[in-house]
Amino acid sequence: MPSIVITTLNARYIHTAFGLRYLYASMGTLQADTALLEFGIQQRPIEIVEKLLQQQARVIGFGVYIWNVAEINSVIAILRQVAPEIIIILGGPELSHPPDLPSVAQLADYIITGNGEISFPILCRQLLSGLKPADKIVTGEMAALENLASPYPYYTDTDIRQRIVYVEASRGCPFKCEFCLSSLDTTAKPFNLNEFLRQMETLYQRGARHFKFIDRTFNLRVDSSVAILEFFLARLSEDLYLHFEVIPDNLPERLKQAIMQFPPGVLQFEVGVQTFDPTIQQLISRKQDNQKTQTNLNWLRQHSNAHIHADLIAGLPGDTVESFGNSFDKLFALNPQEIQVGILKRLRGAPINRHNDNYRLRYDPQPPYAILSTRDIGFTDLQRITRFARFWDLIGNSGRFATTLPLIVTDQPFARFLQFSDALYALTDSTWQIALKRLFELTYSVLTDTLLIPHADALAALAQDYQRSGEKSPPKFLQQTTTAIAIKRGVANKRQKQYL
Repeated sequence: MPSIVITTLNARYIHTAFGLRYLYASMGTLQADTALLEFGIQQRPIEIVEKLLQQQARVIGFGVYIWNVAEINSVIAILRQVAPEIIIILGGPELSHPPDLPSVAQLADYIITGNGEISFPILCRQLLSGLKPADKIVTGEMAALENLASPYPYYTDTDIRQRIVYVEASRGCPFKCEFCLSSLDTTAKPFNLNEFLRQMETLYQRGARHFKFIDRTFNLRVDSSVAILEFFLARLSEDLYLHFEVIPDNLPERLKQAIMQFPPGVLQFEVGVQTFDPTIQQLISRKQDNQKTQTNLNWLRQHSNAHIHADLIAGLPGDTVESFGNSFDKLFALNPQEIQVGILKRLRGAPINRHNDNYRLRYDPQPPYAILSTRDIGFTDLQRITRFARFWDLIGNSGRFATTLPLIVTDQPFARFLQFSDALYALTDSTWQIALKRLFELTYSVLTDTLLIPHADALAALAQDYQRSGEKSPPKFLQQTTTAIAIKRGVANKRQKQYL
């Protein structure tokens, strides 16, 4: 049985805990006495405790984030009742900025702030030898990148077959966007490129095809970016999938040439636009050339096969409903495949917290600490935008309503979809657990009753979208229309075959 367990709760099964694998790789002589266990936030805390206790460990270390802090609190509260002798160590972003700590900190024996690859093994050795440091809070030490043990061998074959493989070619960020914890970094530092590519080759040979790069600025160093893209170009396969987070205003010609060579379905770019408002950008120390951002997004949609996942943040200091709507409309006009409308979260230690008083930023005290109201956006309007974001995922981002969406947004995307969202919520009183068939019915009602779309146009668009969804037995209001479309397509197919 191991003496040490390192664990966390992932948001979904498909996710893997990259930080735990770094920690496990760094355990040195203690690695043989260490177990790595992963759970999900959907699992019952009491069941997690039972599995942890089966390990009979003396020390348990938890990685704590905004998405799992409440669930980990519940797990540790039970552990304290049934196994108070176990030493609990907490680390991760939620515990790295004392004295701003969550309540779970009170249940811990020790807290490691920042990086744990050096400090966690040292603390474990002390504890297992009977030495108990007097200070509860241990400041994590930053290891040089070349001295870090590789986490990649600790992806299991099951991870590679069924889950996301996270990788990083660089660590840190040179930019100072105040809503992000990476603004605390001094700069971005690259890993040795040849060694990194050797590790990627090993993963590829083991069967890895889904690589998610967690670099904050993948396209910062063009030479490295191009080399990595060329590495994967030489290994193209039908199931290869690469996710990169890119700076929206930095797309030099050499990088464009590499991007253009990828076929559809391989590249996904997460593009953090966040806001197009220059006053807000200046206020939160975000350096972004808006014109270049728009030009580059246009180029990517017109000349590449990359899937663009573009981010906006609602609730930034100085933001209003109108200014957020303007940013949404500008981004919508650039036609990314997805627009992720994010609601500002309070990250412990993030510099944006300096604006809390002046801009009356009020956050939910419960994780994930979403913004509730600001000086310029009231609680009710932020709730409306939160519902807008959820319904946009269901309608705009899902791809299921490609024919219907233009009827909703027309030439005023934000205003019209907000109106649509308000009406949809009035019918459902919920943004969750809406079955697809029911969503089509509700959309038809809002299109015709609220947005005043002619019934024939609404029926035709929804019928096409429902047929394309592959779902059987359409809702009653669509049955005649979908049957007519199917008959027309059948006749067209027969005519086409006559001429083959």
